[in-house]
Amino acid sequence: MHSLSPREWVERGVSPSRAVSDSRDAEHPEPDEVPTKPLRIAWVGPGPAEDGGVSGVLTELLGGLAARGHRIDCFLPGKERPLPPRLSGEDNLAFVWGTNRWEWDRWYSSSRITAFASGLVARSVALLRVRREISRRHAREPYDLIYQFSTIESIAVPGAMARSVPLVVHPETHMAGELRCLLAERRLALRAQPTHIFAVALAVVGTRAVVQRVRIKRASLLVCISEVFREHLVNDYRFPRQRTVVVPNPVRLERFSPQPAALPQRPVVLVLGRIAARKGIEVVVELSALLRDRGSPVMLRIVGGASLWSDYTALLEDLAPQNGEYVGAMAPEEIPGELAAAAMLLQASSYEPFALTVAEALAAGVPVVGTTEVGALEGVDRGVCAAVPPGDVAAIADAIAALLGRLEAEPAAVAGLARAEAERLYSPDVVCDAISEALGALAGGAVS
Repeated sequence: MHSLSPREWVERGVSPSRAVSDSRDAEHPEPDEVPTKPLRIAWVGPGPAEDGGVSGVLTELLGGLAARGHRIDCFLPGKERPLPPRLSGEDNLAFVWGTNRWEWDRWYSSSRITAFASGLVARSVALLRVRREISRRHAREPYDLIYQFSTIESIAVPGAMARSVPLVVHPETHMAGELRCLLAERRLALRAQPTHIFAVALAVVGTRAVVQRVRIKRASLLVCISEVFREHLVNDYRFPRQRTVVVPNPVRLERFSPQPAALPQRPVVLVLGRIAARKGIEVVVELSALLRDRGSPVMLRIVGGASLWSDYTALLEDLAPQNGEYVGAMAPEEIPGELAAAAMLLQASSYEPFALTVAEALAAGVPVVGTTEVGALEGVDRGVCAAVPPGDVAAIADAIAALLGRLEAEPAAVAGLARAEAERLYSPDVVCDAISEALGALAGGAVS
């Protein structure tokens, strides 16, 4: 196997701090020799959208890869809905929708746990139909590779095709990591939600972890969204490191605009994301008491809702009222405004393959305090971020104080550097160039 040097990846627009490695076999040509011919790709994953999150990442990837000449048939299990305008007119993209008729406010989706379970079943049925359509289209005009985005164990990929056509798997999380956090935080979970919800979540996540460990072996290439995530995947699922590549998630930079300003008397530290397992909610609660006792001027503002299978909102009842507020979930279009009003972002997760909130904060010119488990902090200039061990409340408080000092001294410089780091690391052009090159090397530049 061959790995590119940091210098080679810099020349291709990817930060060497990402430790990007390729997955080419010895018979494949070197990067400079790989033809730039387009590939015909069968894409399996969720539907695209413009509101951030995984669907927003998908929009950036599809648009970027199509712009580089790749012809992509997107097989989506959900029922048809309007596409982002910048994708609907793209000649290199075709969308094949499933027939998943699952809806909210039905008997099967009347609670979070029934919605979680029934949604998995409905998607599985829809994916089986998608699978048959992929096989039919491949028989008419063969695909050069299959790209499976977001999940590891999708049943939409026909087994025969996975054995004869290169399969690229690009996960956003993995169930072994989720299971580890569920078990480690079981006392917290049982404090915050009914026992039966925890039991169902444990059973579903545990089963998916077993299935993922088996099905991930079919992948010819594993696209990992951070180095820390790659370490978990390699160690938990025994996946060969030489068949991995590390490329971060892209961010739609134009959604965010840095607005440097003098530090207010009550600077806001924003906690943005799901109020659920592994997000460090108990750490945020403990931090509020520590900051109060230290006389810190900051206000912790927590924004987000529970997930379908994990709800830690009850823990926030112990927030110190002097410096902590929980405002609930917000619509995606409100997030840029929240970031613009914040002095910094806090991501206290104990496990976080990437954290789009971190990339978005930097794009908004907002510095970040996070843990060493937060993948999006890899390679970011330490002038605009700090990474501390998970659960170290005192270290988080110290990092917040240090960043406040920088913001007070030079707010414009901090905002400018944060934005520059987002452009350097998470620009869709940078990300799509790296993925396109990895795909071309995997497929040998073949064209159908």
